[in-house]
Amino acid sequence: MKTRTEYTCPLEFTHDITKGKWKPIILWQLKSNGCSLSGLKSQIKGISQKVLIEQLNELKEFDMVSKKQFDGYPLKVEYSITERGLKMLEAVNIMQEIGIDIMREDGKEDILKAKGLL
Repeated sequence: MKTRTEYTCPLEFTHDITKGKWKPIILWQLKSNGCSLSGLKSQIKGISQKVLIEQLNELKEFDMVSKKQFDGYPLKVEYSITERGLKMLEAVNIMQEIGIDIMREDGKEDILKAKGLL
C-alpha cells in the first residue's frame, strides 16, 4: 500500500492505512478467531476474492492481521487479528454502536434483530 510521505497528524496516517469499504469489516470478522480466505469471503457479502486479498495484505503490512500458512496439500492459510488489530477493533466497535443507534432512529430495527444486535 502506498502511503503519503507527509502527514499533519497521526490520525491522517491511521486513516490512510484503514480506509476502505472492507477493512473494518474484515477486522470485525476476525475478532473472535482465525479464518481461512474462503471463510472470510463467505462471511463478507459482496467482496471479491481479489479485493479481499488486497485488503488483507494491506492490513498485514501494518500488523493488524497476521497470516499463517500450513504445510500440506491443499495449501491452507489462516488469517487472524493481531494485538494492533484488536486495538483498532475498539474504534470499529464504537462505529458499530453508532451505526446501531442511527439504524434504530431510522426505524431499521428489523435488520438489527435479524443480525442478533437487538
